[in-house]
Amino acid sequence: MTRPVDQVLELLRADARVDASTLAIRIDALARFRRATDRYLPSEWLQPARTIASQSGQRLALSRAHTVVAVAGTTGSGKSSLFNALVGLELSPVGVRRPTTGEAHACVWGPPAEAAPVLDWLGVSPERRFTRESALDADDQARLRGLVLLDLPDFDSVEQDHAAEVARLLELVDLMVWVVDPQKYADQVLHDHYLRRFSQHREVTVVALNHADLLGGQDLTRVLIDLRRLLAADGLAGVPILATSAVAGRRGLVELRAALEQAVAGRRAALQRLVADVDQVVADLADLVGPAAVPLTVDRAPELVDGLAEAAGVASLTEAAESSYRRGAEAAAGWPPLRWLRRWPGRGRPRFGRPGRAPLVPPAVPPRSAQPGWSPDQTSQRAAASLAARAVAARASAGLPPPWPDAVAAASRSRLGELPTALWSASAHPAFDEPELPWWWRLVGGVQWLAVLAALLGLCWLLVGWLLRVLGLPVTDPEAAGLPVPLLLLLGGLAAGPVLALLARPLVRWGARRAQVAAARRQRVALAELGHAYVVEPVRQVLAAYEEARAALHAAGSR
Repeated sequence: MTRPVDQVLELLRADARVDASTLAIRIDALARFRRATDRYLPSEWLQPARTIASQSGQRLALSRAHTVVAVAGTTGSGKSSLFNALVGLELSPVGVRRPTTGEAHACVWGPPAEAAPVLDWLGVSPERRFTRESALDADDQARLRGLVLLDLPDFDSVEQDHAAEVARLLELVDLMVWVVDPQKYADQVLHDHYLRRFSQHREVTVVALNHADLLGGQDLTRVLIDLRRLLAADGLAGVPILATSAVAGRRGLVELRAALEQAVAGRRAALQRLVADVDQVVADLADLVGPAAVPLTVDRAPELVDGLAEAAGVASLTEAAESSYRRGAEAAAGWPPLRWLRRWPGRGRPRFGRPGRAPLVPPAVPPRSAQPGWSPDQTSQRAAASLAARAVAARASAGLPPPWPDAVAAASRSRLGELPTALWSASAHPAFDEPELPWWWRLVGGVQWLAVLAALLGLCWLLVGWLLRVLGLPVTDPEAAGLPVPLLLLLGGLAAGPVLALLARPLVRWGARRAQVAAARRQRVALAELGHAYVVEPVRQVLAAYEEARAALHAAGSR
């Protein structure tokens, strides 16, 4: 028949192997998670990851030859009596009323000077430090050499600083012995605020049901079964449970001492505790990255370009391009006399197609928007850009767990205040410039000038002939088709210009439509670049941080 002590040792040996290098990799992965998420997650959510990084470095820098064990429990559970029984001396005051002392007592098996750095790190005051060095010649005490046993304050004390001290020390110790009694083993505070909180620390947890001498055989069995059920609900299924008594026959002390000896002999409790801490932090953070990978994509969405186009007044720009094309065509290919009559007041000579010139109508962002922010009369533009950014963020964050969608949405709007300046500056971008003069403008314009020259030649010819006739000199004009050639040149030159301009109108309309489409295309390309820089890229950075955080947390959770 298996002895209870053998059962306890078997439970403590289970999965007790810890690889220090693997633990270091996991802690480093938590640091990578923290760096990746520091800008996007609340600071208090990342505090456990910071704490484990700090405490792991401090604990591993201390003596690995010491194992810190805390005896924790409620008032009246016999915690201090059990501590004194394990020590073999009356070191910790025993009380049944609240409050008892708010400071921990420590007993060290071994030279006190060697354990001093550990006790300083734990914050145990020198007057509450004790040692069993003089008794280490006995075999039963020598097997505990390196043990630092702490008797913690009652965590259910009416003094709040007692509970705070317990919470602080429970974060630092290597192994926890929870002492409960038959009356309060199901206490809600014990389970909700303590045991359940350490659900990942099964390998470094022992539960002692003290005052077992007060129960009969069947009652003890029922209480142990119920306690095991409660522990399983807390996530601590399988932890060693001992029935102990510090007064009647010192029941269960052999098994409890064996558990402590096993922890001390293995010198692995500190590493096991750190492994459990990392497991707990990873479990607490798991919801932040979701159970499975999420396909993350973000592109230059059409709705983003549409929103920026509305904010930049692209419709006005394209209409201006069409109008400018028409005016340019009339200026370059129209009948020259009419061109001179149709000059626009104050416009001067049209300069359509000169490289590097800003468009005739700038974007719908006034010059004062060169200052950061949107002016009151730009509400519609701001709303259009904001809606477009929101649409990009919604599609990019689909499937992400909270709070990442909020982080993506915030990133998509993070640079919207800079957009007015960017949209105004984009007006000088080559994509907004108008094209070079079309070749057919030069051709038609050349023909128009030839017609003007022909009309002028015919007119001058007729005037010279008239003058010669006035002087009585004989003049004979050549004829063609029964009409004098000078008259044909004059009439033909005068008629050719308007007719040619009339015939060119369909071509002008077609070219104006093409110019409008080309201007819209060029402007949308430029706006897509702006959208990428001011909306897409910030969103991409958040998604990259999520990917890095997910990979890091996965690495931190791999044993």
